[in-house]
Amino acid sequence: MSFIAGAGVTNADLLYTGVKHLPKKGEEVYSEGFELQLGGGIPATLINLARLGIKTKLATELGCDIFSDFAKHEFNKSNTEYLNLYGFSGGAGFPLNVTSAAILPDDRSFLTYGRNALEPTDENKEQFYKLASGSKITIMQAGGFTDVYKKLKSEGTILVFDTGWDDGMSLDTYKEYLELADYYTPNRKEAMKITNTSTPEAAAEVLKKYFKRVIVKLDRGGVMGLDESGAFTVGAIDSFRHVDSTGAGDAFLAGFCYGLFYDYSFKDCLLLGNITGGKAVTAAGALSAYCDSYELIEHFNNAK
Repeated sequence: MSFIAGAGVTNADLLYTGVKHLPKKGEEVYSEGFELQLGGGIPATLINLARLGIKTKLATELGCDIFSDFAKHEFNKSNTEYLNLYGFSGGAGFPLNVTSAAILPDDRSFLTYGRNALEPTDENKEQFYKLASGSKITIMQAGGFTDVYKKLKSEGTILVFDTGWDDGMSLDTYKEYLELADYYTPNRKEAMKITNTSTPEAAAEVLKKYFKRVIVKLDRGGVMGLDESGAFTVGAIDSFRHVDSTGAGDAFLAGFCYGLFYDYSFKDCLLLGNITGGKAVTAAGALSAYCDSYELIEHFNNAK
């Protein structure tokens, strides 16, 4: 089991940086900078893991449009193996998300075309199973691959569940995934929403019913862990200067999975996640700033 796998929608981000304010209706505002990047999600996590030297395999959907061509180039550049699940003829269709992201002095704003999750056919499910079979870790998202995740778990694959914000998220709507996953990596807002609680601590106590080791990311406060010895907090890395939070969660997940892949302790996996997540926020965009394995271990040794 020598690789990490996942299936998810590819996101292309049009980044407008140095934006002083958003335009009002009928106005035009110029940005100081512009860049095309891949955005967040499972593809971003797998790219970050590939940059750390781990073999990664991605199932996604790509077309014949310019953004899909860009994504293919970025996957190849990062040595992320990808399987295209998209069935198209003659270049028809537009299967990925495209986001215009304005990076403001104190926040971010997004306008996105696309969808949140893959909608796999039975053939797609079999294709993804063949791709992910034998993985040490597979990253899960809610969607149509539940039966594949069950087969992978029966074969010994570690399942790590990650969600974005969902207004309708609850323990009932995500019950099947929570019961199946070995780890779940919500931020504090997601953890409180899904458990219908008002504090990260209360959310962690509820999630303890599903997981031996509970994770609640605390943004700039680091990450809370809860295991058989009790609750603890692993602090953020103070040396990282915050510029943009885009992709921080995906980068945290990469560092955490790096630790799982190499059999670090639970607490050390959280520290590794804080390092990769902290480095990601030092530049605009989901994949601009990242650690290679040497820098990751250097920060890890300094923080221990």
